[in-house]
Amino acid sequence: MSNHLPHPNHDRGLEFDLSTMISRRSLGMFLGAGGAAAALAACTPGGSGTTASTSTSAATESATATASAATTTATPTASPTLTRAIAECGVEIPEETAGPYPGDGSNGPNVLAASGVVRQDITSSFGTGSASAEGVPLTFTLTLLDNANGCVPLAGAAVYAWHCDRDGRYSMYDSGLANENYLRGVQEADVNGQVTFTSIFPGAYSGRWPHIHFEVFESMSNATAAGQVLAVSQIALTKAACDDVYATPGYEASVANMKRTTLQSDNVFRNDGGIYQLATMTGSASAGYTAGLNVTI
Repeated sequence: MSNHLPHPNHDRGLEFDLSTMISRRSLGMFLGAGGAAAALAACTPGGSGTTASTSTSAATESATATASAATTTATPTASPTLTRAIAECGVEIPEETAGPYPGDGSNGPNVLAASGVVRQDITSSFGTGSASAEGVPLTFTLTLLDNANGCVPLAGAAVYAWHCDRDGRYSMYDSGLANENYLRGVQEADVNGQVTFTSIFPGAYSGRWPHIHFEVFESMSNATAAGQVLAVSQIALTKAACDDVYATPGYEASVANMKRTTLQSDNVFRNDGGIYQLATMTGSASAGYTAGLNVTI
């Protein structure tokens, strides 16, 4: 394990990346208000039957139809994944440790200050880094829901995600990786409160169940300040997917580590067996895996 060397910073940082971005949360609130106004207009009672009342009613219906059409065009339809997530919402995601290798400035280097960290594909290093992480492809999606407001999507929130490579090593910390930053990235939640990352399946290292770390920030601008977060937690990967992937070349060390750890013995997930952090997973080692988790905050 290397010393916690600072990450080289030769650019203008994440704040510069975000300087021209429009807040999607504000846009979502505007569109939501438009939908509510259209619905209210549609419920307005008709007139008494006079010519003036009929004319007014017709005009109102015409305006309502126009507003409704505009709202329908501008507001995306909720995906089946979001609909299911809202139906299951209610239990807030357990708070967990960020671990010793967060890379968010709270323990040594800070990748959040680097230009280029906002990205979907996190398999390769960016900036001064040049290494890429090898392994079985994994795409994971988090659906963020606001429990205090009826489980509406947290559009405009930001997620910083990171995890180890297939050898159980963390970029920015482990020996030979101090100048690399692969398997780390930030995404802004869309109007459905969802963020998706393209990565590789992490390995299992001694003492821990296979997992992915993440921090949720209220906004992209808040992602530059370590500690100012809405939630810090971890995604647990399913045993079936892990066993399948770890039987492939490159993951040999993970096989023995998996045999020594269970969700019930893991020092993070053992409180409840990871029931609220266990991802829904589909795929195969040959084709790659997808994982999804509802994150209620």
